[in-house]
Amino acid sequence: MLQALIVGAGPVGLTLAAELARYGIGLRLIDKSPQPTQTSKALVVWARTLELMDRMGCRQAFLDAGLRAHGATLRSAGSILGHARFDAIDSAYNFALMIPQRETERLLIEHLATFGVAVEREVELVSFVTGDGHVEATLRHADGAEETISTSWLIGCDGAHSKVRHGLDLAFAGEAQGDDWLLADIRLEGDGAPPGDEIATYLHRDGPLVVFPIPGGRARVIAQVGKTDPAHPRPDPTLDAVQALTDRRAGGFRVVDPVWLTHFRINERKVSQYAQGRAVLAGDAAHIHSPAGGQGMNTGMQDAINLAWKLAMVEREQAAPSLLDSYSPERNAVGDLVLRNAGRLTDMATLSNPVAQGLRNLALRFMLGFHAVQDKMAATMSEVEIAYPDSPLSRGPQAGMRWAPAQDDGKPPGSGSVPLFVLYAADSERGATFAARFPALLEPTPRRPPDGDRLILVRPDGYVGFSGTAESWEEAGDYLARLSPDRP
Repeated sequence: MLQALIVGAGPVGLTLAAELARYGIGLRLIDKSPQPTQTSKALVVWARTLELMDRMGCRQAFLDAGLRAHGATLRSAGSILGHARFDAIDSAYNFALMIPQRETERLLIEHLATFGVAVEREVELVSFVTGDGHVEATLRHADGAEETISTSWLIGCDGAHSKVRHGLDLAFAGEAQGDDWLLADIRLEGDGAPPGDEIATYLHRDGPLVVFPIPGGRARVIAQVGKTDPAHPRPDPTLDAVQALTDRRAGGFRVVDPVWLTHFRINERKVSQYAQGRAVLAGDAAHIHSPAGGQGMNTGMQDAINLAWKLAMVEREQAAPSLLDSYSPERNAVGDLVLRNAGRLTDMATLSNPVAQGLRNLALRFMLGFHAVQDKMAATMSEVEIAYPDSPLSRGPQAGMRWAPAQDDGKPPGSGSVPLFVLYAADSERGATFAARFPALLEPTPRRPPDGDRLILVRPDGYVGFSGTAESWEEAGDYLARLSPDRP
C-alpha cells in the first residue's frame, strides 16, 4: 500500500514530498495543472525557512538564484518614517531572499528529482473515503481514465479551494478583506526608485503601495485600489494605470517592461484543525491570509517540514502513532499567529481616516526610531521566533523554542536520511549509554551543549523537545518513552 498521497505540487506539496522521500517514505505527488506556476506569485523566502532548507539539502540552490533584500522602509509624503534592517536577525540568513515562486517550484522539483520522484501532472483527486488505517482515493487522469488507490495518508496541499478540505467538510472560517489590490511585475527606472535591496512601503491617504525587489532587475508593485462590485470585476490594469498610481503615491520613478499585471483580493480564512484521521492539510489548504509580511508560503513550507518528520517516524515505526497528534495543535497555533500579524499589518496600512493616518505615521516614526522595535519587526517577519511552547511535545524550560544553528557543533538535527532526535549532554559517555536505550528515536552519538548545565533533546525539525538540568536523565527517559513505538 502507498504510504502517502500528496495532492498539490506547489511549494508546500513539493517540500513535503522532498522531505518524505529523503526519509524513504513511498509517495505519489499529483497536481491537476499541466505545468508548474509560471508567474512570480509568492516572492520571499525568510530566514527560518532557509535554515530548514539547510537540513533539507537544497539551501545553496536557493541562495544562488535569489536576491538578498537587507531591510524594509516605510515612507509617507516624501519622507522616511523608519527602517527595519534585517542584519540584526538572529540567523546566518539575516536577509529576505527574494525569489519568484516559479523559481522556488523549479528548484524544489529539481531537488525532489534527486530522490527519484516526479510530479504526476494532470492528475486530479476526484473523491476519497477514509477507512481503518488507510484512505481510498479515486484519481482522474488527463485522458479521463480513473484509478482507485489505497494510501496510508492523504495530505491536501491543494490550496485555498482544497478538494481534500472540502472532502473532510472542514469549515474555512474567515472573510474577504473587500478591497481590490493591484499587482504589477515590472521594471523601475529613475533616480527616485527605492534601493534594489529593500522592501519599500509607501503609506498614502488613498491606500498603501509596496515595492518588492525581484532578481533580474525587476520589481513588484502592489497597491490597494478600493472596492468594486464582485459581479463586475475590474479588468487587468494597464501600465499607464500603474504609472499613474505610483506617481500619486510614491513618485520619482517610472514603471516599464511589464510581465504580469493583475488584480487580487485578500482573504483571511483558516481551519480550526489540520488533520482528521488519516487525511491532513498543509499550506493554503489550511490557512490563507494577507500577503503583508510575506509569510504565506513560508508558513506552508514549515507546515510541511513539521509534518514530514513526524509522519516518517510513524511510518518507519520509529515512534508511536500519537506523535502525529502534535501536528495540528502546533501548526494551528502558528497559523493563528501569522494570520493575526498579517491582518494587523494590513489594517495599519489601509487606515482611511485622515486623523488616524496622521496618528499612525507619528507613532511609526517614533517607534521605528528604537533599534529594539526594528529588531522585533525583523525577527517576526523572518519567523525565527516561531516556537511551540504549548505543544504536547514540549517539556521543560525553553522547550518548544527554535534550536539556533549557531548552537550546533555538527550537521543540523534532522539533516540525515533518518529522522532522529539529537541529545545534547555534557557527559558524553552517559549520553551514549542513554542513546542506546532509544535507538529508534535518538542519534547514537550525543553532542555537547553550549551550556554544560543543561540536558537537551532537539527534534528533527530543529526545535527543543525536552530541556532539563544536566542530571535530568530520568525525566528525559520518560519523555522519550512516551514517544517510543513500543508504547502500548
